[in-house]
Amino acid sequence: MDLGLKGKVVVISGAAGIKGSIGETILQSLANEGATPAIIDRNSRGFGYAEGLQKKGIDASFFQTDVTDPEQIKIAMDGVIDKYGRIDVVINNVGVNDGVGLDASYEEFMNSLKLNLVSYFLIVKHALPLLIASKGNILNIGSKVALTGQGGTSGYAAGKGGVLGLTREWAVDLIKYGIRSNAIIIAESWTPAYDNWIKTLENGAEKLKSIVKKIPLENRMTTPQEIADTCLFAISEKSSHTTGQFITIDGGYVHLDRSLLTE
Repeated sequence: MDLGLKGKVVVISGAAGIKGSIGETILQSLANEGATPAIIDRNSRGFGYAEGLQKKGIDASFFQTDVTDPEQIKIAMDGVIDKYGRIDVVINNVGVNDGVGLDASYEEFMNSLKLNLVSYFLIVKHALPLLIASKGNILNIGSKVALTGQGGTSGYAAGKGGVLGLTREWAVDLIKYGIRSNAIIIAESWTPAYDNWIKTLENGAEKLKSIVKKIPLENRMTTPQEIADTCLFAISEKSSHTTGQFITIDGGYVHLDRSLLTE
């Protein structure tokens, strides 16, 4: 399906993760659709990703940025604007489940919010004039933790809860410009980071089996590609009358009746 994303300038944060991560998978999927990704991330592997896409004829750019620093975000967004002169989509994908719980300091809690929530606000704030000009749209990557809690991660839960709040607020605030704002909610997805976490556990194999058994649809984790495919549909004109929505991609993990779990 041609999603009509060819030539669209898409600002995507957190897209320089390990190959196979959600952000990197979304990035490659954007490129496959002919979009023009502007990558904002602190990890220098983003230079390699941008160079690789450029060799394929994609006008990708990387702006190395610590998104907890407002000035660095401004510099990055100014760079995007100077290079392309337009922004069609913002995908806020930054998210670190950093374990900042009730035992953390004020500074640690605030830093978690800066990363997981405030960066979303600032990127959209700087992109807004060009989003208005293009009648573009915003997609925020959220987490089931905002809805279910997890324990031991107050900063991340508050940040991701705030992301859902901003998604609805922006849908209302920007509707007069024809700008759509939606969120993707992710639960259990098999990523390199998840694999690394499982390997740190003494009973990792048993823990993984226990988690997978609790996912109603096919008793398997969501793949990053399934998430990326939904993201691309959500930002495309194929989803042109969808705004203010939380789209959950989780095989029924959060919402379906537990009676489905017969074992």
